[in-house]
Amino acid sequence: MDEANFREKMKKDGYGDATVRDFLPNHSLPTHTHEFGASLLVLGGEITITMEDRSVTCQTGDIFALDANVPHAEQVGEEGVRFLVCRK
Repeated sequence: MDEANFREKMKKDGYGDATVRDFLPNHSLPTHTHEFGASLLVLGGEITITMEDRSVTCQTGDIFALDANVPHAEQVGEEGVRFLVCRK
């Protein structure tokens, strides 16, 4: 999915404005939660999100959504990651 289509879909689905985020190579966040749901579109690089029951690796063009208050950890790949993220 491209950036314009992602922004349009997020608006239709009730998400707020998209924000670009960049994480450095090999950046990791231990298990945590957010008080909001989030949906992201990877613009470049790779990120792995690990939840209690599964891990999902997202690369350029992939979309990932996570509901509020779901425990998860994040691990960025060797090239870093850039993504658009919207909150709900």
